[in-house]
Amino acid sequence: MLLVNRILDISFIRRNHAMRSFITAAWLGWQIESNWADPFLFAVYSIARPIASVMILVVMYSVITDSATEEPIFAYIYLGNALYILVGMIITGVSWAVIDDREHYRTNKQLHTIPMSHFMYLMGRGVARLIIGTISVLITIGFGMLFFKIPITFQLVDWPLLLVSTGLGILALAGLGMIMGSLTMMLARHFWSIGEAVAGALYLFTGAIFPLDVLPSWIRWVGYGIPVTYWLEVARRALLGPDAIGFPTLARFSNLEIIWILGGFSVVLLVLSYFFYRWSLHTAKEKGLIDLESSY
Repeated sequence: MLLVNRILDISFIRRNHAMRSFITAAWLGWQIESNWADPFLFAVYSIARPIASVMILVVMYSVITDSATEEPIFAYIYLGNALYILVGMIITGVSWAVIDDREHYRTNKQLHTIPMSHFMYLMGRGVARLIIGTISVLITIGFGMLFFKIPITFQLVDWPLLLVSTGLGILALAGLGMIMGSLTMMLARHFWSIGEAVAGALYLFTGAIFPLDVLPSWIRWVGYGIPVTYWLEVARRALLGPDAIGFPTLARFSNLEIIWILGGFSVVLLVLSYFFYRWSLHTAKEKGLIDLESSY
């Protein structure tokens, strides 16, 4: 808390209503996410969960390909699955913040009556999931490099491309997460799994573990309209290098073209999420759902 107070005391942040709401919510979100167990148990969970998840994929791939984990395409599939951890974490983070505040802690009414930016508050609450997701991604990639010889060489990684693409990808995911969180505010029933359901559905249409070309032509277009598709592609290119064997789906696009597409998605989704949030908040207030305790 001492570090947070020092950050909040910075003159620029102290005068910025939205930034103060965001930073305070990010600190609160981390306390909620990390304080459910003692540090050792939390560390074991943070390590075991992503490794167990990726081993499911490895076993399925090994059965189908007769343990051909040394094939170049395996690294592409492995990294797609590892990076996708962030997608689920960010998209579900805001939805769970709404559910926690409304159903668990029962503080949603108070949060909407104090002088703060609730939109930035929800963004900040999602930061805790982003941090945990980033840790899981790093653990999963490190595990793959150690045990499955994923060919990542730090000297050959295109760091500028990786950082720019990941930054834009996170912004696009934040927009999607806010839309899911805003939708959750308007639901009185069946809201518990909306984030997980969307994240699971996107897994099929983003080229995480198989190219979009294998999908029927009438549904393939869905993948091209999802920013995650472009982020996974360019992030894997940055990690594996220009000579890596990947999926043919976006092979005709250069790195710069994908960055421009991803940037466009990020701007559109962030703007759309703000207006959708305002509409959802108004609708939730009109229907009396802000402080609803469904016990469902």
